[in-house]
Amino acid sequence: MKIVSPAALLVLVTCSLTFAGNWPHWRGTNTDGISDESKLPTKWSATEHVAWKLKLPGPAGASPVVWEDKVFVSAVDGNDLILIAVSTDGKELWRQKISSGNQAIRGDEGNFASPSPVTDGSHVWCMMANGDIACFDFEGKEIWNRKLSETFGPFMNPFGMVSSPVLYGKALYLQLIHGNIRTPAADEARIVAVDKESGKDIWTHIRKSDAHTENKHSYASPMLYDDGQRKFLITHGADYATGIDLATGEEIWRLGGLNPQNDPQKRYHTTLRFVSSPAAAKGIIVVPTAKNGPVFAIKADAKGDITGDEKALLWKRETNTPDVPCPLIRDGLVYLCRENGNLVCMDAATGEEYYQERTHAMRHRASPVFADGNIYLSARDGKVSVVKAGKKFELLAQNDLGESLSASPAISNGTIYLRTFDHLWAIR
Repeated sequence: MKIVSPAALLVLVTCSLTFAGNWPHWRGTNTDGISDESKLPTKWSATEHVAWKLKLPGPAGASPVVWEDKVFVSAVDGNDLILIAVSTDGKELWRQKISSGNQAIRGDEGNFASPSPVTDGSHVWCMMANGDIACFDFEGKEIWNRKLSETFGPFMNPFGMVSSPVLYGKALYLQLIHGNIRTPAADEARIVAVDKESGKDIWTHIRKSDAHTENKHSYASPMLYDDGQRKFLITHGADYATGIDLATGEEIWRLGGLNPQNDPQKRYHTTLRFVSSPAAAKGIIVVPTAKNGPVFAIKADAKGDITGDEKALLWKRETNTPDVPCPLIRDGLVYLCRENGNLVCMDAATGEEYYQERTHAMRHRASPVFADGNIYLSARDGKVSVVKAGKKFELLAQNDLGESLSASPAISNGTIYLRTFDHLWAIR
């Protein structure tokens, strides 16, 4: 019998996990919205190519996450904020209450179950928009439960702390840009690294900003940058984007000028809160703003305060930022899905526009996902447009589930998971 060395076994296990098609964050493995899956459907309906659909107890904007044969999705059940585990054949395995106190957000826009869960294959973590966060094992046993507001003060975001956590190594990274006004100290925005096994803080970074009024709040989520050499956290909100060292919490770079606060020709925009999160690919970070504002593309090796530094900037687009959906970067192209359904395609190196075309004239709250050479764009009314990736616009299909949808798709093992306000759908 051949004996496999521990090192070789580790490689085998790592490879099996890599190619298993897991979707552990709301934007996939690398928080970039990219899937390596192939042979996915481009056309479906409420009755065609539906492997199954599972009725959910209440609506939410959280995307599902997937690990091998389990899917996790947060939801509301009356006033309770819950996490549900589902098998990949559509059977509910368990549900656990994280906290109570749901609130509707802007009428039909969402509720306190908006942040997406995250998993590492043995545990799953879920934070709710009131700042309550919990960890469970795959059997549904609660490992820890924590109220972040008890440490950092009540979150004052009018629409909830909808930022989703990021998991890397042994730490869970939380972006808490919440504009608390209880005390001056509690008003400080923080980036927090939490030990995933215990829920205790590893480090806390005070995120400096001169933002005021509504701009003290952020609804964006942190993102990872990892090109194999450099690894850091990207945070976004309160008029700035910053790069944060994963191990220490120290600030690596800072980009201002996202709000025209220092331009004497322009007036400070008091409601330019950020919802869309940045996107990253090797060598580039694309930073959106809000309300038809600018988009910045910066070099990923930036250091220090790069506000106004032309050497750190790849390009800047003066208008057409996505307001809620995240940018998408793939094969040297940047895609911006605007809230009205317009899709912009640009050269990642130069910012040259290749096209700006309408997909579906409806609010787009979900972020685009790339898979199998196509881009999937989800509209608020449940219609998903499929556009062929590339410099030439080609709309392949528009698929209508007939249910409200604000969550981004999750793609795993040949299946597209869509979380509408009524059901969890598996499209194969």
